[in-house]
Amino acid sequence: MTTELRVLRPSEWDDWYRKLILAFGGVDESPEERELWDSLTEHERSIGVWDGEECVGTAGAFSFRLSVPGGAVVPAAGVTMVSVAATHRRRGVLTSMMRRQLDDVRKWGEPLAVLTASEPAIYGRFGYGAATLQLRAEIDTARVRLAVPEGTDDIRLRQVKPTDAGAECEAVYARLVAGRPGMLARRPGWERLPVLDAPADREGASPLQCVLAERGGEVVGYTLFRIKPSWDTAGPNGTVILQDLQALDPAGCAALWRFLFGIDLTSKLRMLNRPVDDPWQHLVSDIRRCNVRLRDSLHVRLVELGAALEARTYRTPVDVVMDVEDDFCPWNAGRWRLTGDAKGASCKRTEDDADLTLSVRELGAAYLGGISLSALAGAGRVREVRAGAVAEASGAFASDVAPWLPHGF
Repeated sequence: MTTELRVLRPSEWDDWYRKLILAFGGVDESPEERELWDSLTEHERSIGVWDGEECVGTAGAFSFRLSVPGGAVVPAAGVTMVSVAATHRRRGVLTSMMRRQLDDVRKWGEPLAVLTASEPAIYGRFGYGAATLQLRAEIDTARVRLAVPEGTDDIRLRQVKPTDAGAECEAVYARLVAGRPGMLARRPGWERLPVLDAPADREGASPLQCVLAERGGEVVGYTLFRIKPSWDTAGPNGTVILQDLQALDPAGCAALWRFLFGIDLTSKLRMLNRPVDDPWQHLVSDIRRCNVRLRDSLHVRLVELGAALEARTYRTPVDVVMDVEDDFCPWNAGRWRLTGDAKGASCKRTEDDADLTLSVRELGAAYLGGISLSALAGAGRVREVRAGAVAEASGAFASDVAPWLPHGF
């Protein structure tokens, strides 16, 4: 097979994107969604593999900034739109794109690459580790009650058109980014994604709705949701489908949850992507009737290991030497001494004896503080050389707030 891998030309986007859609089943997106991704694609950071005149592989990389433990917002390549034509599988197309992409990310000076995986087994061999989880739930709101904190009744709720509330919602979101690892600082244009509302994508539910939470005239939270009506012989049993909920304080948060629980003609609240430490879990009367489950979300790859580990802070003091395996990005392989605390960190190459041995994949999984090195050691994926080193490093890497990716890309 003779193929050419090259940077995407703007004139090639339609064909490139069509082949991406075909690789994911061939079901066309709505014109609104297609136009949005066309506008957000960074052509100079996107690549394709071509077999003659035919595009047989696609991959892109958004220029993101990702929040990390300690509050820094770090440059990260948002790997996206990865596909290989069914006719060209198992011929090295994906590996060639991952090789070129990570070399480019390093050249761009971005210490991290991140992605959400259609199939999580694919990307581990390229050094990505699953670093965040998303909580899913379907709550029986006819039987589950909320106990809200003091001050909830001081919150005023106001329903508005989602497109009219963009500035207020984005301001709330922006204030929350540094406080939770895994969130993306949204660049201009990305504010359109949360309010994308193509009729063809509603699947029988209402148009997107928005409610703002206000205190003293200031917006302190918002929720975006749909309602899917349903009736049976006993009466109405519609479903509230939550798209997003963000709030600056417990009272604003509780007021929005109480609103969602109490919408007329509904008896279920469905959510597909919430943080694993979401506060509503401690407000409900019966967590068993909330049908909570988890799945992987953001996968993290350390592209420049030293710079990445220095970009975040550490919950407790740490001084540990790690012997790191990284076959795909060999510039990361070898021994590194990480020293740091809540104020900052240093990560430099060393000839000292290792305290831990692990691969870059485990470091990616633990990087945002949601997956513990102790758990990975229990699975045999981190090996302790110096007694006590796993506990020391695991405690240092942990985050008080669970990392979370609020939306895909």
